[in-house]
Amino acid sequence: MNIILVLIDSLNRHQMNAYKDSWIKTPNIDAFAAKSFRFDNHFVGSLPCMPARREIFSGQKEMMWRPWGPLEPSDIPLPHLLADAGLTTALVTDHYHYWEEPANGYLQTYQSVHLVRGHEIDFWNPPLPADEPLPAFAQAIDNWRPGYGRRYYANVKDFKREEDFFPAKVFSGAAEWLRRNDRNRPFFLHVESFDVHEPFHVPEPYFSMYNKETGTDDFTVWPPYQDAKKQAAYFAKASEKELNFVRSQYAGKMTMVDKWFGHLMAELDRQNLWKDTMVIVTTDHGHDLGERKAFGKSYPHYDSHANIPLFVWHPDFADKTRKVTGLTQTVDLYATVLEAAGSKPLKDTHSRSWMPLLKGDESIRSALTYGTFGQGICITDGNWSLFKSPVDDRGLFIYSSLIYRPLVVDSQVGSQIVTDVTVPAESGNFVPDSPFPQWKTPMKIAPRNLENFLFDRRNDPSQTKNLWATNIQQRERMLDALRGILKAEGAPPEQWERLGL
Repeated sequence: MNIILVLIDSLNRHQMNAYKDSWIKTPNIDAFAAKSFRFDNHFVGSLPCMPARREIFSGQKEMMWRPWGPLEPSDIPLPHLLADAGLTTALVTDHYHYWEEPANGYLQTYQSVHLVRGHEIDFWNPPLPADEPLPAFAQAIDNWRPGYGRRYYANVKDFKREEDFFPAKVFSGAAEWLRRNDRNRPFFLHVESFDVHEPFHVPEPYFSMYNKETGTDDFTVWPPYQDAKKQAAYFAKASEKELNFVRSQYAGKMTMVDKWFGHLMAELDRQNLWKDTMVIVTTDHGHDLGERKAFGKSYPHYDSHANIPLFVWHPDFADKTRKVTGLTQTVDLYATVLEAAGSKPLKDTHSRSWMPLLKGDESIRSALTYGTFGQGICITDGNWSLFKSPVDDRGLFIYSSLIYRPLVVDSQVGSQIVTDVTVPAESGNFVPDSPFPQWKTPMKIAPRNLENFLFDRRNDPSQTKNLWATNIQQRERMLDALRGILKAEGAPPEQWERLGL
C-alpha cells in the first residue's frame, strides 16, 4: 500500500469546517475530511516545529530531554525503515528549518527530496542592499522583527503570481512527483507545506478575501511571540482592527493552502490512487491569533493550538469513516505509518500505532503529555487537562549524544542570550533505551508562566475557568497520572524537582 503524509504547518483545528462551522473557506480539505476518519482528541507532543518532526521521524518525545535539534545517532528514522520495507520514499517541502544547522539529518533519510526555497528567512536569495527601500508590509515586519522583513522580502520580491507562492509550489511539486514516479510503487510521499505558518503574507484575491479594512499598511503580518516582552509590547499597542487584520491574513493563507492542496487531491483522482493509498492530513501545532493576548504556540499549551486536526483515508476502511475519540498525538505517527507499511519499530519508542482505532478500538492511551522543553508540562485524559508550570528557576539540562547549537525559544535570561554552544557538565547514559552515552549540558531558559492550570474540557471547552485551586480531587488525580507517565518514560530527575512533582 502507498502512504501519503500531508503536514500543513500551524493549521488551527477550531477554524476548520470539518470540526465546527468556520468563516474560512477550505472546500478541498472539507471534501477530504468528509470521506475520512476524523480524530477529535489528537494532540501535539514536543513543541514547536523540529521537536515535533523528531517525534515523527524517530518515535521519541524530546521535550523532557532536549530542545530543537538534529536527529540523534540512536534514532532509527522512519524513512529508512519504510525503504527497508520496500517503499520508495520522498519528501516535498518548503519547510526551510530542515536545512538549517540546528536540524541537520532529517532530509538525508529520504531517497529523494524536492525543496521549495525562500520561505520566511531561508538563506535563498542574496540580502538586499542596505539602501534599497522596503514595501510597507516588509517594513511593518521589520518594525517588530528587525531584519526579518528585509530578509523575507529579498526572497519574495520577484513573486508576481499566485503560482509563485509557496503552497502552489509545494503541492504542485507533490503532484508532479506522483506523475513522474508512477512505476516506483509502493511509495511513501511526505508532503510538507510550511504555510499556514507566518508571515501571513498572501497575494490577491486572498489578501482582500477576509479583510474589509483600509489603512492596514502599518500592520505587521508577522507579530512577535518568541520574545515574551516584545509580544507584550505588541499587544499594548495593537488595536482590535490590527488583530482582525492579522486574523484575516491567516484566513486568506488557509484558503490559499486549501486551493493547492486540492491540486494534489485531483492528482490522486486522476491516477485512481485512492484504492491503494493511505492519506494522512495533519499539522504539527496550531497558531494562537490573539487569544489570551498571545500569538503562536508557546506554553501554556491551551487546546487552541495543542488539540490539532487529524484526518485519515484508508482504502481498507472506506465504508467505515467516522469520528475517532481515542487519545492520540504527534509521536504516534511513527508507529502508525510503519504498521500501515507492514513494518514496525526496531526498538522501544514513545510511539503507539492508532491503526486499532480505525478497526473500532476505543483507545490506545488513557492519558498523554505534551510541552516545550524548559517550560511547563501538560497532560490530558480527554476530559481534563492539567498544565504544571515550573516552580522557579531551578536546574535544567540538555541530554544529547551531540554537541550542537540548539534553537531555543525563550532563551534570554536577563540580558544574556544563551543559544550558543555550552560546555557540558558531564557525560553518561541518561536517556532510556539509548545505546550511546549523552552529554549533560546546563541550559538557562526563562519560564513563560509560573501559574498552574486545571481545566474541565467537557464543560469548559474554551479553557477559561482554572479549577486548580478548587477541584483538588481532579487535580491530584491528574498529577498522579502525570507522575506515572514521566516515571514510565524515564524523565530526568531534575525535571521532577523543577516542576515541583
